[in-house]
This record gives sequence, structure tokens and C-alpha cells, in this order.
Amino acid sequence: MSSRSEPDLRGKVAVVTGATRGAGRAIAIELGAAGATVFVAGRTTREQQSEIGRSETIEDTADLVDAAGGKGIAVRCDLTDPSDVDALAARIGKLDIFVDNAWGGENLVEWGKFWEHDLDRQLRMWRNGVETHLVAIHKLVPLVLQSDAGLVVEVTDGEDGEAYFVNLPYDAVKNTVRRFGEVLAKDLKDHPNVTALAVTPGFLRSEQMLEGFGVTEANWRDAIKDVPDYALSETPHYLGRGIAHLAADENRARFSGQCLSSWKLKREYGFTDLDGSQPDWGHWWDDVVKPRMAGQAVDADPEKYR
Repeated sequence: MSSRSEPDLRGKVAVVTGATRGAGRAIAIELGAAGATVFVAGRTTREQQSEIGRSETIEDTADLVDAAGGKGIAVRCDLTDPSDVDALAARIGKLDIFVDNAWGGENLVEWGKFWEHDLDRQLRMWRNGVETHLVAIHKLVPLVLQSDAGLVVEVTDGEDGEAYFVNLPYDAVKNTVRRFGEVLAKDLKDHPNVTALAVTPGFLRSEQMLEGFGVTEANWRDAIKDVPDYALSETPHYLGRGIAHLAADENRARFSGQCLSSWKLKREYGFTDLDGSQPDWGHWWDDVVKPRMAGQAVDADPEKYR
């Protein structure tokens, strides 16, 4: 199925935090592809790496926004530092779309029992994953209130509390961020010009996830033999396209306070992933993953869920 209509965000101004790589980068690009001006906020620049130690930069993301048809503006911003976010806010001025995507915990996750983990690392994950969102909300939501049709999006992992992430701090971070979307909607009830909600991807093929499975985007299916559920994985652009459609939807207030998954957004707006497929992790989870976890044998064709 092709997109029912392409989103038009010309004249709109967006900021995406944590836009150096992964979902943040793809969201920024897809907003740019719809014509938006996108402030790309993150810590790694061509001159300075963050503690994550990866090579992707905010300047690279801004260039990709430009190439997609938008206008990308790279702003180095450490979201744990309120003064950095003040400086970002001062540069933005008008703000229509605020995507609160900061994470910064890739190198801090330790799977298993929390009390066996390094406490400082887990506290750092909490700070990077939760405090950054609080700082950004405090500094940037007032700008969105000035928009005629504002949108605040909290990016999390998981559409509800059902999934078990095998790491207490990670689980707590993602559930807290999802709750931010719900509570912001209540806080903004007297501002009908602004919609707030949360979103989540499915099984993501980010740069780090691909590397972790020893594959690339070109041969990602090679990982399925070791991780069968990866057959339902999606690129970060899938969620990015969903957010772009949401931002262009004049009636998006009907979703206020909800957590919208990439597959729910797909069902609503009919867009595709980069390869033209429409992976539906939600249906796969219900039909295959949950029965398997309950000890049932399930024989399902992944292609029928794409």
C-alpha cells in the first residue's frame, strides 16, 4: 500500500532532540522531506564526540534534512545542561513541532538483575533518558504554546507496560517517558492549539542495532536466523514517516495523551517503510510472540505481517 497523501509541513519549524542518529535522525529527515525547517539537537559534532563514542554527527543529520528537501540546522546541545537548552530555545523562536527523543543510554544498558549492575552507569542512564526530557519540556513547550497548531511528541520504547525489557532502569526510563506524553496532554488541556502524546517504534534497525547483529541495512535479513523476530524489524524512517503524517494531520488532537506505535500510525495513514513494506510488529507480537512466550508452538509467515 502506498501513502494516501504526502504530508506537507512547509512553513513549519521543528526541533528534534537526540537527532544525531537512530530514530531521532530519521524523524528529522522525514520532517524535512515534508518541507519543515528542523533544528537538529544533539551532542556529537564533527569536532566533538559524546560519551557514546559513535561517528554520526548532528551536522551530518542536518545535511540529510537538506537533501530530503527541508532545512536542517545543527545545534550542539547537552540536554542535561539547562543553559544549553536555553541557548537552543533562543535560536529557535517559533516552534510548531517538538520531538523529545533524547536517550543517550546505548552504552549504559546492562541486561539482567539490577542489583548486579554498576550503579553509577544505571543512574547515568536515568539522567540521560529522563532528566533530559524534563529539561527539554520545561524550556521548549512554552515555545510550542505560541504555535497556532503545535505538536509535542515524546519518543519511548513500547506502547504499554506489557513488554519486559530485562533491565529495571531501562524499563523505568521508557515507561516514564511514555507517561510524560499522557501527563503533558492533561497539562495542556487549556491549550487546544497544542497536542501532546507519545510514540514508539517496533523492532528497530538503527545503526547500533544493525551493528549489534553484525549486519547492515543491505543484508539485515541475515540476522533473522539468530533472531527470528527480526523479520518484523523496521527502519527508523518508518516511525519518522508516521510522525510527519501526524504533524500534518489537522485532526490529530483525537490522539491526545495516547502512545501511538509505528504500526498504529501506519494503519491510520497508510505509509510504507523505505523498502515499500508495512511491518506490523503489533500484530506479530499478539499472534506470534505472546503465544510463543506462553509455550505454544506458532508457525507464521513473517512476510504476511509486512
